[in-house]
Amino acid sequence: MNIVFDIGAVLIDFDWDAFVGGMFEPETAAAVTRAMWHNPDWAEFDKGLLRDEEILQRFIAKEPRYEKEIRHTFSRLADCPHRKAETIPLIERLKAEGHKVYFLSNFFEYLMHVAPDALDFIAHMDGGVFSCFVHEIKPDPAIFGILCKRYGFTPQSAVFIDDSEKNVEGAKACGFRTIHYTGQDFDTLYNIIINE
Repeated sequence: MNIVFDIGAVLIDFDWDAFVGGMFEPETAAAVTRAMWHNPDWAEFDKGLLRDEEILQRFIAKEPRYEKEIRHTFSRLADCPHRKAETIPLIERLKAEGHKVYFLSNFFEYLMHVAPDALDFIAHMDGGVFSCFVHEIKPDPAIFGILCKRYGFTPQSAVFIDDSEKNVEGAKACGFRTIHYTGQDFDTLYNIIINE
């Protein structure tokens, strides 16, 4: 079986609210979140279509009064993602049973450079696709097609796991069997996967 994982909030912890809330009081945290995480331009960043300073300027343009805080948050993005301790054991367990394990992630290149340890599990996988390198993002069918073509499998032969219901629905529409990850422990997730 081909098993395809999302990365953020599945294989790594990426808790934006806790990250920003730990730096600022609530009103400022809300403004920074509006300017950055809830900014539609973030998708362009994930697509790899904007340079770091370009996206930063777009964030600041949304909440110019909070330029200092936005710049500070951007400079601290490396502190947000953390690989889960159970991630590599889950991947190795699935691979030991003969499954192929891939990733498909909306991910921006800047974060790869500043937080490489959060992605150290990738060396244990059979491959995958980052949105920033193919200029497409989930749930667009194009990125699912890129993954399948690159690794030579059909959606019908794969299970896709993501915390985003929108992405799960996008994968399902492409023919994948899907699992909506809602925070299950990895033993439970393993059992759900192998029973798909």
